[in-house]
Amino acid sequence: MPDRVRVLLVDDREENLIALEAILSSLDVIPVRARSGEEALKALLSTDFALILLDVRMPGMDGFETAAHIKRRERTRNIPIIFLTVVDSAPDYAFRGYAAGAVDYLTKPFDPWVLRAKVAVFVELYSMNRRLTEQAGMLRDRLSAELTASGGGEQTSVLTELSKRITAVEEELKQVRELADKSADTAMNGAVSDLADRVAHLRAGFDALT
Repeated sequence: MPDRVRVLLVDDREENLIALEAILSSLDVIPVRARSGEEALKALLSTDFALILLDVRMPGMDGFETAAHIKRRERTRNIPIIFLTVVDSAPDYAFRGYAAGAVDYLTKPFDPWVLRAKVAVFVELYSMNRRLTEQAGMLRDRLSAELTASGGGEQTSVLTELSKRITAVEEELKQVRELADKSADTAMNGAVSDLADRVAHLRAGFDALT
């Protein structure tokens, strides 16, 4: 049974963290709190996250600086970041957010349904990527072991199982793509396209075996 997906919530205000946890409570995720940029970077050293919800205005290391550190690290540079800030922020905040590597930028007060929907799609993409990587590795190892043991006699059964798993991933990807299309969110569509490329390469590799 895979571990539940974690989402990192970064905000210096307790009431904001409580609100974010409430918004995400209906999703099957584990919210992890960080009260500062420094706490967030520390958490990212040892834990994998599907997504980071990052407040822009924080004392000390603000959201932009925190994002810059995250994007410089090999381990964390590909984690999606959604910036959150108050509506009266400086007009260039959105531009700075995207320049810092954010996939989205929401102003407070934001619609909780919109935020929950965005988080749900990124969490599903993360889960699919994780399952795809695990299944590809497992089936590659099984294929190698069984071919070595049987001289090739078990290849058909392994390839049949691989075909079923790839098809299941393709069907799940189709559903996620439909959700992303409905949202008209370019960041989500970009993430879905990246995952679709990975699935297409896996399918092409499988077709080459058969």
